[in-house]
Amino acid sequence: MSVDGWNTVLVLGGIRSGKSEFAESLVTDAPVVRYLATAPEGDPDDTEWATRLAAHRARRPGSWTTEETAAEPRRLADVLASAQPNETLLVDDLGGWVTVLLDPDHQPADDVATIAELAEAIRTCSARVVLVSPEVGLSLVPTTPLGRAFTDALGAANRAVADACDAVVLVVAGQPAWLKPAVAPASTAGAAPASTGGAEPASTATVTEPAGSRAVVSAPVVVSLADTEPTPEVQLPDVLTHAPPVAPNQEPGNPWAAPTMALPMVATGLVIQPGMELPMPDEYTGPQAVDRLATLDVPGAGLGVLDRVVGFAAATQGTSTPVAWGSVRVLLLHGDHAGGASAGTVAGDSARRAVQARAGRGALARLAAESGASLQVVDTPAAAPMEDQPALAPEQVESALRYGWRLAEQAADAGVQLLVLGACGAGTEAAAAAVLAATAGAEPQAVLSRVITDSGEIDDAAWMIRCAAVRDALHRTRRSPRTAKDVLAELGGGDVAVATGVLLGATARRVPVLLDGPVGLAAGMVSRDLAGQARHWCLLADHGGHPAVRLAADVLGLTPLLDLRLDLGEGANALVALPLLRSVLALAAALPVHPSLGGGEPEPAPEEPEYTDPEYADREYTDPEFIEPEPDGPGPASTGADEQPASGWRAG
Repeated sequence: MSVDGWNTVLVLGGIRSGKSEFAESLVTDAPVVRYLATAPEGDPDDTEWATRLAAHRARRPGSWTTEETAAEPRRLADVLASAQPNETLLVDDLGGWVTVLLDPDHQPADDVATIAELAEAIRTCSARVVLVSPEVGLSLVPTTPLGRAFTDALGAANRAVADACDAVVLVVAGQPAWLKPAVAPASTAGAAPASTGGAEPASTATVTEPAGSRAVVSAPVVVSLADTEPTPEVQLPDVLTHAPPVAPNQEPGNPWAAPTMALPMVATGLVIQPGMELPMPDEYTGPQAVDRLATLDVPGAGLGVLDRVVGFAAATQGTSTPVAWGSVRVLLLHGDHAGGASAGTVAGDSARRAVQARAGRGALARLAAESGASLQVVDTPAAAPMEDQPALAPEQVESALRYGWRLAEQAADAGVQLLVLGACGAGTEAAAAAVLAATAGAEPQAVLSRVITDSGEIDDAAWMIRCAAVRDALHRTRRSPRTAKDVLAELGGGDVAVATGVLLGATARRVPVLLDGPVGLAAGMVSRDLAGQARHWCLLADHGGHPAVRLAADVLGLTPLLDLRLDLGEGANALVALPLLRSVLALAAALPVHPSLGGGEPEPAPEEPEYTDPEYADREYTDPEFIEPEPDGPGPASTGADEQPASGWRAG
C-alpha cells in the first residue's frame, strides 16, 4: 500500500471530489487487489449512471478482481471477516452499500445492527482495507423522508467505520486532508502547558530545514501523550559512542549535523507512533547529480548502475555534487532469538562473534578498520520463542525503539555521515522471515535461506524447524493486529526493534543508512508503518543471496547495487562494497566537465619522445656496424617476401 502506517483507511469526500481516485492510489503497489463494488446497476435507461460505472471499471488494472456485494448488504462484513492477511481490499463505496441496505427489497432490517456488524468486521479484519464513502454531513437536510433516512444511515455508517479504521482522510477538491490520527494545531507547540506533574509537555514534530536545502512540504505531526503515569522503561545498556575523526567538510553549520526533528518527550523518552512526518531526501538534487555525470570528462560509458549511488548521495546530502562519506559508523546488533528460530546454530556462537568484534578481531572489525569506520556493538533484548509467546513485551518494544533512535542521534552528533546496519544474533533470519510474512504476505519457506553448518553442510532438518517456528508464530498471531509495534512484539524481537529505531532516528537526522542482511530489511518493512520516509534514506549494496532480503528490497523499492553474493555476516558484506561506493562518489566530485561542453580548452597533446636505444646512445651512425655493405653485383629482383628493411638489419 502506498500510504504507510495503517491497516484500514476510510476515504471520505463529496461528489466529484476525487475520493475514489485517491483511494485507488493508496493500493497501487499491492500485487493483487480485490475490488468490492457495492453500488447496484441502476436503471438500464440511466446512461449517465452507466457511464459513471464504466469509468470506474476502466480505471481498474487488469490484475484486480471485482466482487459485487449489492445483492446482499450483509455479505460485505462476511468478506472482510474472511479476508487473509496478505490481501488488499478496496470497498467503493459505502454510499451504494447504504442505498442497498435501505432498499425495500431488504426491509424490514435492523440497519443499526448491520452497520455495527460492518464496523466490527473492519476491526477484526487481518487484510489491508481501503473504504470509500461520500460525506453528506455538510449538505442541507433533505426535504423527503427517504432522503433523510439515507443521510442519517450514511452518517451513522461513516461514524462507525471511521471509529473502526486506523486512519481517516477527507478529500476536498482533489486535496486529501488526514483526519485520523489527529493533528494538533502548530500553535500549541510553544504554548505554556498546564501542570504536567513533572513530565515535559508534548511538542509538535516539526522539520527544521538546513540551510541551502529544499523544504519538505509536510504538515507538522503531533504525537499525543496520555495524561496517565508513563510505563516504566525497560533499561537497556548505555550507548557507548566512539569518536570518529571529523571529516574536512564537517564544519559548524553543515546541514548533515543540523538537528531536523523535535519530537515529544516524556519521562520515559521519545514517543514513537504511526504517521510521523520525518524529512525526505531532496527530490531535485538527486536527478541533477545523475544528469551532471553525463557532462563529465569520463572515458567510456561512465559509471553504469553505480550512478544510483551518486543520485542517492546527492539527495541525502542536498547537493548536486555530493562528496564521499568520510565518517562511517557500523552498528552491530547482538540479540538472540530463542526457540525454533535458532535451530541449527551453535550455542554461544553469536556472543563469541560479538566479543570478537568488540576486541577488534574478526571479519567485520578488520573490514571496518580498513575502511576507517568506527564499530559499535549493541546488545539488544533477547527474544522469547515466537511460536509459543510474544517475542517481546510491549514496554520492551517501546524502549528498544527509543534506544535505536538514540543510537542514531548520537552518531549524528558525533559527525557520522553514513551508518552501516548489521546483526549477529542467533535466529535473526527466522525472525526476519516472520516479519516479512506478517507485513508482505510472504510464505516462510520462500524467504528462509538454507541452514549451513560450521562444516559447510546443508542442514535441512534445522531449516524445517525454523519454517515450523515461523508457521506456528503466524498461526498464533492470526487474529492479532498487524501494526508496527504489534509485529515487533509478537515476531520481530529486540534486534529488529532496535534496528527500526535506528532507521527512524537516522531519518530524523538526515543520516543515510547502508543496509546489509535480513534484520535491516525487516526493520525497513516495519518502519513503513511508523514513518514511510525512512526507506528513502536507505541504500542496499548487495542482497547477499538472501531470499528475504530480495523480497523486502523489492517491496521497499531498494535495488541492490551489486551481486557479489557475499556471506561474511551482516555488516561485513556492506563494508566490502563501501570502498567502491566511496571511489565512485570521489570520482564524480573531482572530474571536470568535458571540454566539448565548456569545460575549458583541451590540453595540448604531449610531444612524442624520440626513441633512443640506450645501448647505442653514444655511438655515431658512421659506425661500421651501421654501414650497409655494397653488393658485389646486381642482385636478384625483389620478390617481396624476402625483402629486407631499409634499416640495414639483416636476418642472420
